[in-house]
Amino acid sequence: MSSIRQVQITFDCAEPERVARFWCEVLGYVVPPPPDGFATWDDYDRSLPPERQGAAFACCDPSGVGPRLFFQRVPEGKVVKNRVHLDVRVGTGLVGEERLAALEAECARLIALGAVRERVLLADEYNESCIGMKDIEGNEFCLD
Repeated sequence: MSSIRQVQITFDCAEPERVARFWCEVLGYVVPPPPDGFATWDDYDRSLPPERQGAAFACCDPSGVGPRLFFQRVPEGKVVKNRVHLDVRVGTGLVGEERLAALEAECARLIALGAVRERVLLADEYNESCIGMKDIEGNEFCLD
């Protein structure tokens, strides 16, 4: 049996392109080129039946190392806490005040993009500090 080497992370959301572009800014991801035969994603989107227009969008790590993120429109809104969330690793290798300063700086940048700060979890005997946040549609993620 072969091993799976890649994963895609899928977000259910109301506005796929808007949420995808938010995560592009957060992670330094890019929007991949449109399908062959289309100059832009808007051209491709207009070629779809009306009910499929704006229904999905994706972004990817320009280095090809990180997972592809896929955003799909769903009719229902977010109701409860995510069971899976992203940890945005901005404080790796940092501890104490230096780590908190890095987390706070990234938190401020992401708030300017529309993210919401939920809470700071301070370091304890087991874990380093992190900041719990929500993206522009309320999906939880952590600055770690």
